[in-house]
Amino acid sequence: MTKFKDEFVWGTAASSYQIEGGVKDNGRGDSVWDMFCRQPGWVRDSSDGRTACDHFNRYQEDVNMMSDLGIQAYRLSVAWTRILPQGKGQINQQGLDYYDRVVDALLEKGIDPWITLFHWDFPTALYDQGGWLNRDSADWFSDYAGLISEKFSGRVKNWFTINEPQCFLGLGHHTAQHAPGLKMSFEKVLQASHHALLAHGKAVQAIRANAKQPLNIGAAPVGLVTYPTSDDPKLVEAARRATFDIKNLDCFSNTWYADPMLKGVYPEDGLALFERYLPDIRTGDMETINQPLDMYAANIYSGGPLRLNDQGEPELVNLIGSGRTTMDWNVTPECLYWGPKFLYERYGLPIVVTENGLANCDWVHVNGEVEDPARIDYVRRHLLSLRQAANEGVDVAGYFYWSIMDNFEWDRGYQQRFGLLHVDFETQKRTPKSSAYWYRDVIDSQGDIL
Repeated sequence: MTKFKDEFVWGTAASSYQIEGGVKDNGRGDSVWDMFCRQPGWVRDSSDGRTACDHFNRYQEDVNMMSDLGIQAYRLSVAWTRILPQGKGQINQQGLDYYDRVVDALLEKGIDPWITLFHWDFPTALYDQGGWLNRDSADWFSDYAGLISEKFSGRVKNWFTINEPQCFLGLGHHTAQHAPGLKMSFEKVLQASHHALLAHGKAVQAIRANAKQPLNIGAAPVGLVTYPTSDDPKLVEAARRATFDIKNLDCFSNTWYADPMLKGVYPEDGLALFERYLPDIRTGDMETINQPLDMYAANIYSGGPLRLNDQGEPELVNLIGSGRTTMDWNVTPECLYWGPKFLYERYGLPIVVTENGLANCDWVHVNGEVEDPARIDYVRRHLLSLRQAANEGVDVAGYFYWSIMDNFEWDRGYQQRFGLLHVDFETQKRTPKSSAYWYRDVIDSQGDIL
């Protein structure tokens, strides 16, 4: 089969802090990323999200461009502090009104909004009260989730609670690469992680309690993939185990987050490895975290190849001279075959690739166009792998290219360009790249032209 199934969703994505700007407009409160960017030297190009892509003021233009490109769905995140400037308590009606306008603009163009409730911009006021280390954070987030779902669930059917806990906990609280810039003990990192998982579970309960129609709910963790370099059954099984094993004292695994959400338990290997650092897990916590979900969403950009060595034992391949993105990530399209396959086999839920894309060296050429054949090749190869997985029985429900436009790439500032739309950050002019027009044609053909 050369096409994806008829109901397959073709989308693109972005997040509030990375594109909106307007950090002090219409009552928005301070977030940990505002705080992080104020620290000299923490962002590589000394930039911040104060203006970003000015999507706060230009959302209608951006929605129109999505429509012109045939985008079917747009995954956006809501800025918690635009709704609740202090993270809890008084509601900022202007913030609700803003997302009201964005959702309406999308729907008017036939674009389905998919909402992510938390894409890393934690309220500074709540960080000052302990942040994710405070067990009350689960209730803070649940209250916020209930408020947003009460407002938008009549028009928005697809919801994600938290985005990439591996990153906002691991990079934000363990290695200090991201906001809030902490290097906590691993014991505290695991406690914060447990509270974030509780927040997920309570948010799912709140969303369903306030739902005005049947909803599809999930989370959007990083999809960490190890894949085999041959179909040798021993190697395939080794790659499967490596994809789900926990071997290091860090946050970068699939199962430490997904197993509690979907199985109601922490994985045994993680419990054994983390034994000295385990969080306070109270009666009923795992049941709260383990809420019924409708999809397994994963952000997958790259993978690690595994081979059998001369002794017949599996070992990771050191890719020398391979294709690499400007994020210094290997180009390994196999990750979108094996990742969805392994995740579907383990968890049994429809797979949505909520992020996949290429950071590239893009600029406006003398002819006024932005030609990015490397991005086209990257996405084509990954979609071919994803289609192969679908053809072999994996329930693949959708693909969201990251991202709709060049934006603020966290600690790397504006040096990395992931977008289908080139953004001149001085003038805010958007220029569709050649990949944008190619993606439009892919969507129009339901993947047939890959």
